Amino acid sequence: MSSLFLRNLEAQIGLLQQLQSLDEVVGRAGVLAARTLGAGGRLFFCGNGGSAADSQHMASELTGRFVKERKPLAAVALTTDTSALTSIGNDYAFEEVFARQLAGLARAGDCLVGISTSGHSKNVVRAVATARELGVHTIGLLGRDGGQLKDMCDVAIVVPSQVTARIQETHILIGHTLCGLIEEGLGLV
Repeated sequence: MSSLFLRNLEAQIGLLQQLQSLDEVVGRAGVLAARTLGAGGRLFFCGNGGSAADSQHMASELTGRFVKERKPLAAVALTTDTSALTSIGNDYAFEEVFARQLAGLARAGDCLVGISTSGHSKNVVRAVATARELGVHTIGLLGRDGGQLKDMCDVAIVVPSQVTARIQETHILIGHTLCGLIEEGLGLV
């Protein structure tokens, strides 16, 4: 019997071999994100749990440095302000924690990246709905069958797996690819 690591590796390799079909949609997401930033807009990220950490990770790759030294890019993780998260969650509802921040910070032409392994995270669904009302573009970084968010987003990237850990591992690969596409699209590398 193989070790857990080898079983996980085998599962991830199997999933990676299915991802070639996502090339076009990941490319569209990269173009949308780069155009947003190139036009002076901002990228916002949101998600729960591991997807919250992924939101912070991706935003930091853009405000900091990804591959080469370059100017910082306007990216905000809506998952990091504990006072906003707890006050909005307490005074309104947890479903509103991202939507309310977005309503206060975003403007038409910005872009929201909503990350949800199920595609059904209620607070991400609300954020995407709010984004649409505001004229904010939307990218979904999703899993399973894409859930509710698949049809709500301008660009939906759906990782074809039922296993949360495999989806999250793949989201990081896609997130890093998006960062690279943004840098290429803006002529920064």
